[in-house]
Amino acid sequence: MQYGSSASLDITEMRSDCAFCQRDGIARYILKETPAFRILADHAPLVEGHLLIVPRNHYSCYGAVPPELDEELFALKREVRRFFARFYAPAIFWEHGVFRQTVFHAHLHCFPFGATEYNPAEAIHKLVVRSQDDIREWYVSQGHYFYLEDTHGAFLFAAGMEHYLHVIQRALRPGAIAHSAYKGWRTPQQRREEGRPLIESAAARWRIFQQHEVNYAD
Repeated sequence: MQYGSSASLDITEMRSDCAFCQRDGIARYILKETPAFRILADHAPLVEGHLLIVPRNHYSCYGAVPPELDEELFALKREVRRFFARFYAPAIFWEHGVFRQTVFHAHLHCFPFGATEYNPAEAIHKLVVRSQDDIREWYVSQGHYFYLEDTHGAFLFAAGMEHYLHVIQRALRPGAIAHSAYKGWRTPQQRREEGRPLIESAAARWRIFQQHEVNYAD
């Protein structure tokens, strides 16, 4: 995906009613902070290593994140890919894009699933995404969406339960089950209750990875 160039959208500095805007509430999950983003361990992980890339400022979704932040976002995605390659499996990126969000602040899920079973030949996606501008332009003209980036490419889907459930079944559920000790799909409450050791393990591995990154850079 290439650097974008369209106008900024839906920009709000902070919101007092947004969990991701309140640093104190998410501090224990923060793995890294950059000028415009944070990498968090998900508080209810599907698998060990389930991370989020979250803008510091409040945007409704990545379709509203301005293009001047694209380069920083892509650098963080590359860093997550390196982390997953060292400790887990290749990265899958997923975003609800407002549709069925539980926190209405842009957040990109990063899963170490390696691959999905979504077949692009099914053509239920509306766009093959080649730049962040594609997402921004869809959001301005069409509204809600959801987004999947896997080993086949990056795809934007129109908001709708039929296709959403299809992608959940074909892309996320198999990966979560294959990379978990659990053999079924767990509820968010179950994942929260069972997630602490997964979060602690991922955080410990992240610290090792970051030290390696520093040594490599030196």
